[in-house]
Amino acid sequence: MKKKLVALFSAASLTLALAACSDGGGESSGSSSSSKEEEYPKSNLTIVAPSGAGGGWDLTARSIGKMMNETKIIEKPITVENKPGGGGAVFMATYATKEAKNDHMLMVKSPPILINNLKAEGNSPYGYKDTTPLAQLTKDFGAIVVRADSPYESLTDLLDAVKADPTAITMAGGSAPGSMDHLITILPAYEYGIDPKAVKYVSYDGGGEAMAALLGKNADAIGTDISTVAAYVKSGDARVLAVTSPNKVAIEGLEDVPTLYDLGIDTEFTIWRGIFGPKDMSEAAKTYWVEKLTALNDKEEWTAELQRNGWEQDFRVGDDFTTFLEEQDKMITEILTALGMQK
Repeated sequence: MKKKLVALFSAASLTLALAACSDGGGESSGSSSSSKEEEYPKSNLTIVAPSGAGGGWDLTARSIGKMMNETKIIEKPITVENKPGGGGAVFMATYATKEAKNDHMLMVKSPPILINNLKAEGNSPYGYKDTTPLAQLTKDFGAIVVRADSPYESLTDLLDAVKADPTAITMAGGSAPGSMDHLITILPAYEYGIDPKAVKYVSYDGGGEAMAALLGKNADAIGTDISTVAAYVKSGDARVLAVTSPNKVAIEGLEDVPTLYDLGIDTEFTIWRGIFGPKDMSEAAKTYWVEKLTALNDKEEWTAELQRNGWEQDFRVGDDFTTFLEEQDKMITEILTALGMQK
């Protein structure tokens, strides 16, 4: 199972794919494709982060919107909206149905768009096939985090405590059991010889809420993405015990944090994030966003933004992104089956 997890998440990279619209409706009668593109966008654009503020989806959506506008790749204002609930499943239901033709609304997602659709408990009937995948731009890594005043000085200290009494330690994350943060949390425990089903895990809606639970002493440790924790480490509120990247990360304040490999835990975990358009997105809108996202990927300002957030640049677009998602869908099915969580 470990090899499957490594293959699944280390192969993945954030795929940003945005879709924009040519005012809904029927076929063009005599207007050229270029004139269609000039008509789009007709109104302001929205990128939805299907979680609370402060988590990886939220940071990704805000970075995309800010960079698109600041670099003038897109002139229309881009608004970010937070739509938390069910680890992204609540808004996914709305997006796949009521917003299926809304070319002016995009959505940031990551592995949960697959996981929530495939797992038995709390699963979503909607998945990536109910969207228009556009592009993947970055990848991020997981982190095991404690409060600055935590008695656990290392990840092995924490895992030894869990092994001694799993009921005494509360682990948390910003996604439901069987989803991304849960897998980040239980993977080191599993490799350390702990029954993953015995780990006490509490789920929250997004990395920001999970961090609030940690700082509010409602959890002993959380599994989340590195981009969520860097600011809290810098402020002195939190410490990172380990990162799930293959190598140490070049992020200010985290340069010396050990990888799981450094601790003798032979695994890693990489997170991709991407942008999706609505299921019935127009071809004009899809073409527009693929072009704009490709332009963004080439900007030095975007590369600098990724570095500030601790993300790595990793770009797939259009059909390449869709093919990647098809492969990941098959792998996740196998992994959840091994965990007894497949629907």
